[in-house]
This record gives sequence, C-alpha cells and structure tokens, in this order.
Amino acid sequence: MVVDDSAVVRGLETRMLEGDPSIRVVASVGNGQMALQALDRHEIDVIVLDIEMPIMDGLTALPQLLKKKPDVKVIMASTLTLKNAEVSLKAMQMGASEYISKPTTSRELSSGADFRRELVDKVKALGGARRRALGRRAPTARTPDQERKPLVTALSQRQAGPVTLRQPSSDRPDIIAIGSSTGGPQALFSVFGDLRKLGWPSQPIIVTQHMPATFTTILAGHVERVAGVAAKEAQDGDVVKGGQIYIAPGDYHMVIESRGVEKVLRLNQGPPENFCRPAVDPMFRSVAKLYGRRALAVVLTGMGADGSKGGMVIAESGGTVIAQDEASSVVWGMPGATAQIGACSAVLPLTDIAAYIHRSANKR
Repeated sequence: MVVDDSAVVRGLETRMLEGDPSIRVVASVGNGQMALQALDRHEIDVIVLDIEMPIMDGLTALPQLLKKKPDVKVIMASTLTLKNAEVSLKAMQMGASEYISKPTTSRELSSGADFRRELVDKVKALGGARRRALGRRAPTARTPDQERKPLVTALSQRQAGPVTLRQPSSDRPDIIAIGSSTGGPQALFSVFGDLRKLGWPSQPIIVTQHMPATFTTILAGHVERVAGVAAKEAQDGDVVKGGQIYIAPGDYHMVIESRGVEKVLRLNQGPPENFCRPAVDPMFRSVAKLYGRRALAVVLTGMGADGSKGGMVIAESGGTVIAQDEASSVVWGMPGATAQIGACSAVLPLTDIAAYIHRSANKR
C-alpha cells in the first residue's frame, strides 16, 4: 500500500513498484485514516507511508496500523530535512522497519533511477522477509535492470547450506566495529541499551549504518541518549577514544588509521561499495589491517551483503566476527551473507549480542 497526500507521488511510486513483476500495489490512499480503512480490506505485506499528510499524518497512523497488523512492514517516506529525519527515527523506534528519502520535486521523483531502485529493493526485501516469516512463498521475479544489482536474500542464504562457525579470538579486543542497514537503528538502540545495563566497554565503538547525511547526524544524538555515553557523527581526523561511539556520516566511507601512537578516523568519498556510501566493508578492512586478532566485528540486520567480505578479512586476520540471527533480523541479508561466507564465530539473537560484546570486551 502506498500512502501519500499527493496523487502525483502516489501514481509515480505505484508505477515504479509495479514495474517489477513481483510487486503489486493493492491500495493507494491519501492519508493515514484511509490507510487504516484499507488495511481491513486488503492483504498487505509492506506500507510506504508518507510523514506529512492532512487528516491523519504518518506518525499518528503508524502505531494504529501496527496495532491492526503487527507484522506488516512499514517504510517511512519523507523529503530529506532535519525535522523529517528526526520524525523518521522516532517512527523506527515505534516499529517502522525502514525509511526512504523522497526527492523534493515530482520531476526529480519521476526521473530518479536511484530512488526507484531503492524503493523497489526495500519493498521486496521487507515483503519477502514478512512472507518467509509467515511461511509463504516470497516473490523472486526481477526486472532486467535489477539483475545488475545483487541482492542477498534470506531465502538464498538458507539454500546455501549450514553455517560453519570459527573459533573466536582468545585476545581481548581493542576495537568494536558494527555494521548495519535495514532495521539497523532499532538494532543499534537495542544493543546499546543492553550494554548500558551490563556496563559500558572501555573500547571505542565505530559504527557504519547505511543512511544519508542528515539522518546520521540525528542518529548520533539518539544513540547517545540510549547508550548513556558520548556518541558523535565522525569527523575526518577524529582521534579515537575509548568508551565512545563514532558513527560514519552519510555519503562518506569511514576507516581507521594509525597516526603515531594515536588511532584516527578518516573519511573519504571513494566509490560506493555494495551500492553504499558509507559502506561497512571499507571500515572492516581498515580494522583488520590495524587490529588483527584484537578486533571484534558485529554485523546487524540489513539488506544486501555489505560487511560480509570485510568480515572475512577480519576473521582471516584472527579477529572475531559475530552476526545477528535471521529470526531477530528485519532483513537477514548482511548478517546472513556474513554467516554463510564462513566469517562468524557466533550467530546470535539480537537480545544476546550485547552480552557477547560485554564478555569479549572484559576478557583477561
């Protein structure tokens, strides 16, 4: 279901989605109240929900939609402003699965190949995840232009065979590196909230979450409130300090380097990797090079396979890699790919990840 007060936007998004043979738009409505009524009449896997609408806006409608159908996947859609970024992150804390940044004009929207690809991929990933959770067949047909973009799905991972786990490093880590994407903000809040209760590790934590720039600024503030420790959007040349959290800014890869006795963060706008910038793989590779056996990497929920190759580099350097399990992931793409490639020492429910980090961080 597409929910937007603009008939033009609804029409454009519907055509983009139905251009993929595995997607069918069963309802297109102009506000949250109409969306609630439509939810009673149709079987819906995914809702693309605008934030700013008359009568009932997206943030008001969200909890009511989830109350009616708790397993429905909701993608918040908004133009990229600080206010909308704040609202979108709040929506994800309330149960939305994802967000998407809408172009600011109808012309940009209709000609935006990147927006179309992101919209279609997120709807398919979330819809497929819901259908698999319900034991129903997930659509697999893809359009020719999407064939050029590999999308690792939970279905393909289950077909790839059992996961082989590695022995974790016996060394205490000096760095904790976390990668996440779809469903990542909620997962990060959960892990950091649990770590706060267990006792905050003395090691620095660096995070790459797939997000545009405005969102990562807001995310850092939310993380700091949840974690109860200093958290910031990284700046080029930041000296890495223990017990703090650094988040890669949108549109910049974040890597870590040595500068004398100090470790510093460097930002770059190198080519996107796995169709992402920031990407997890460059961060993980730099961690492997600098820390080797004294690295702990965590791959949380997300579509695609970013982090799997970098995770393997860390594992082959003697470090420890863990991944979120399928049952607790919004989309088991990134963690599933990392597990299936053979990089992991553990594949854990989200609720067990903080405890694993805590034990590792406090090894003697």
